[in-house]
Amino acid sequence: MKILICGATGLIGSALTELCIEQNHTIHYLTTRKSKIEQSDQKKGFLWNPAEGKIDTACFEEVDTIVNLSGANIAKRWTKAYKEEIMNSRIDTANILFKSLRNMENHTVKHYISASGTAIYPSSLTEFYSEDTEQEATDFLGSVVKQWELHANQFKSLEIPVTILRTGLVFSKKGGALPEMLKPVKYGVGAAIGSGKQWQSWIHIDDIANMYLHTITKKNIGVFNGVGPNPTTNKFLTKEIASVLNKPFFLPNIPKFMMKLILGEMSTLLFSSQQVSSAKIEETGFKFNYPALNPALENLLKK
Repeated sequence: MKILICGATGLIGSALTELCIEQNHTIHYLTTRKSKIEQSDQKKGFLWNPAEGKIDTACFEEVDTIVNLSGANIAKRWTKAYKEEIMNSRIDTANILFKSLRNMENHTVKHYISASGTAIYPSSLTEFYSEDTEQEATDFLGSVVKQWELHANQFKSLEIPVTILRTGLVFSKKGGALPEMLKPVKYGVGAAIGSGKQWQSWIHIDDIANMYLHTITKKNIGVFNGVGPNPTTNKFLTKEIASVLNKPFFLPNIPKFMMKLILGEMSTLLFSSQQVSSAKIEETGFKFNYPALNPALENLLKK
């Protein structure tokens, strides 16, 4: 199968690309930098600039499935300009792919898969969210995710089936949240944030890469939560990280106001609480390699 991956050099994209090549799929990928273009039998790079509406349409040649993982990193300080970049980076990439396919007389794309986020669900300490949940978050990230999904769903008008994976906290030693969470724990100053009761729906990097490949090969259509089956609280997560690293965990919780002073509006990432179900993807036959927190952390932190 030939797969076009947008965001192939990112955390999930690089893991998915490696996995697809292992399974003998051919990868096309889009990049904004000439220096990142490779050309081999199994991996070919193409230039694009979504903000300027530019794309090398040769990237679509004989492609069966598009996986769009593009989007500016949300774990940076949210200035007004950067909030616009977070939003536009998701809209622009979907739009340029959509317009390109709409203007092509013949294309082979039969499936569009888009990343999304569990931030679409309102923050709650008590709710347990499934894909059928009608409640939607009204904060900044909630609005980003709604626009993200809206622009993914436009591919249905081209009679291309759409799948959306609402991803939670991805654990990887190569990037994302986990390395940042490790830093204070390694120095013996790990502590829960705020009340520590906020739910964090997480997934191991290997499982989310496998979930995308499962979605590609099984052609699952619709919305699925890209999370593991065992959400955890912030306090328990921090305590487990300390345990795996054999570090102390005794300090009082870090007050919410302190994190807001340090991080500004982005601090909402630390206090938002979404307990999210993975049942729907499991019903398609997907199996997690790391369903439990401790073995997942052991795998990542003790290699």
